[in-house]
Amino acid sequence: MVRNRATLKDVARRAGVSYQTVSKLLNRQIRLSEETERRIWKAIEELGYTPHYNARSLRAQRSFTIGYSWPPSPPDETNPILDQFLQSMFVAAEARGYFLLMFPYHYQVDKQLAAYAELIDAGRVDGFILSSVEYNDPRIRYLQDRKFPFVAFGRSNPDWRFPCIDVDGGRGLYDVTQHLITLGHRRIAVLAWPEESRVGNNRLEGYLTALSEVGIPVDHALILRGEGRLDFGYHATHHLLSLPLPQRPTAVVALNDYMAIGAMQAAQERGLRVGEDLAISGFDDIPLARYLTPPLTSIRQPIWEIGQQVIQHLIDIIETGVPPEPRCLLVPPTLIVRASTAPNAKASALSNSPSAKEVVNR
Repeated sequence: MVRNRATLKDVARRAGVSYQTVSKLLNRQIRLSEETERRIWKAIEELGYTPHYNARSLRAQRSFTIGYSWPPSPPDETNPILDQFLQSMFVAAEARGYFLLMFPYHYQVDKQLAAYAELIDAGRVDGFILSSVEYNDPRIRYLQDRKFPFVAFGRSNPDWRFPCIDVDGGRGLYDVTQHLITLGHRRIAVLAWPEESRVGNNRLEGYLTALSEVGIPVDHALILRGEGRLDFGYHATHHLLSLPLPQRPTAVVALNDYMAIGAMQAAQERGLRVGEDLAISGFDDIPLARYLTPPLTSIRQPIWEIGQQVIQHLIDIIETGVPPEPRCLLVPPTLIVRASTAPNAKASALSNSPSAKEVVNR
């Protein structure tokens, strides 16, 4: 036997209030006493009531849906940072009564903008979350021209103003480079991203600043650029270890953990002990980092918190029409020191267990 769907009036009758009161509570348009709210939510749970999506959207003139698209990962590499970011956004959106709509990412600008235009014109979404933001990002200009709500995870051109949250990647590279300098390293190589990478350049600034502060001249032969993948880290490190001995690095800083893992493999193939003969660090602190041999020093991003914040900021803009202040929030990362940058064999052996205590530098 098919059970009839509970209605708003059924909930109101059981809770002893008007159906207008129930509707306003669900749409966050009213504040009620704790006892009254408790009765309404209890009635909703007992009756299994769910608001009719189309009716709710029609009343509010909103879709209660947020659009998000991202560049696909290489087929041979997972992206645990993206997974955490998505899960965080799902949770934050659901808590505010919204859903996330995923749609394909297009590298061609015209196709990319056409996808955004179609969703806006069809009324499918109330706003967008942007990530993988680069210089002169066409999505930002387009959405600003359309006066359509969005929040970006990442900055773009220095003179562009738009709602965003970003990790201070420069601070992260500064901290890990300073950590290596403190351990006595002076020839520190960096595995960087291509010059057009806005995120890569932000991170590289921290490395350059740390060297400059202690008077270490920049050796451009120790700055290698490429895609942030395992194979680039592997081949780039083999190249670095083939340099003449006076120029060869004693430490390698990678702009992500995958490049650092490739670097570790290359060093170990050369018979070097990572952490003792060659210090290696990464960025992102993916779950695998602590289980490597030796465990990888890395920069941890507060991804879960950022996923929560971008959703909260966007929904606030959607519901109030007012951008948050400060317009762009810069979040500091955390340096996690493990055995891959250990200054001696004893420290390396001690930290080689996944259960070993991590040193957190803030």
